[in-house]
Amino acid sequence: MAHRYVLRDYLDQAMAAAVYDKLEDSSFSGRIPPCPGVVAFGATLRACEEELRATLEDWILLGLKMGHSLPVLGSIDLNEEPTREPVETV
Repeated sequence: MAHRYVLRDYLDQAMAAAVYDKLEDSSFSGRIPPCPGVVAFGATLRACEEELRATLEDWILLGLKMGHSLPVLGSIDLNEEPTREPVETV
C-alpha cells in the first residue's frame, strides 16, 4: 500500500514552481512566486535550491502555526480543516 504524504506533495508542488536567476557574481537566487516571501540565495544552483526548500518548509510551518492562508498548489489545500475518524473506528 502506497502512502501519500500531503506535506511532502505540497513541498514538491511548490518547488516545481521555483524560479532561479544567476546573479552577476555567479551566485544564484531562487523564489517561489505562489509563496510570497519565499526567497533564497546560494553560491551554486544546488545550494540555492536546498536553501529555498528549507526556507519553504519554515514558511509553511510558521504559516500553519499562525493560521495564515496558504496558497493552494495543485489540488493540495493545507487550509482545509482535518477530518477526524470517530474513536469507535479505531
